[in-house]
Amino acid sequence: MTNTEIPIDEPLGTRIDLAVTRFGEAGLVTKAIGLLEGRNEGDDVLLYVGGRHAQGVLDGAPALYWPELWGARTLLHIWSPSAEPAVLAGTTNQAWRVREMCLRVCAERRIGDETQFAKLTTDENPRVRAAAGRALAEIGTAASEEALQRLLRDPQKDVRRATGESLSILKERLS
Repeated sequence: MTNTEIPIDEPLGTRIDLAVTRFGEAGLVTKAIGLLEGRNEGDDVLLYVGGRHAQGVLDGAPALYWPELWGARTLLHIWSPSAEPAVLAGTTNQAWRVREMCLRVCAERRIGDETQFAKLTTDENPRVRAAAGRALAEIGTAASEEALQRLLRDPQKDVRRATGESLSILKERLS
């Protein structure tokens, strides 16, 4: 079933560049939004954004949340403000990996809602909590420091470490 024109073993950046050549940047953003929102955007799109793993899904492995995650991850590489509503909605996705990736996009693109991100610093998943802290660092105000200070007492060492970095970013950005 592999489309031999799509180099599924190439790095993601290379595959994204090829997908932009094929679909156009606006077209690929639209397809990434569709994936993030749970729509089927076609096998070729999955192969470009998911690579070898997507081939496994197309061959019968459970899709789970992977297409949604790949849609969000694509938006780290290409962007349009039209993607913002889908990314923000993705921060509440039932799959923690999708929530985490959407928070990474929010931090990278400096979009989002400080109040929503503060709530996500109490997420059940430590990687989501850390990503919420980073998103707060990138878009938050001085009021975000309180949520980040609470994260410094998180039971997970990796969350505490990431939060220390986020606090530094927030303080530097606000100074």
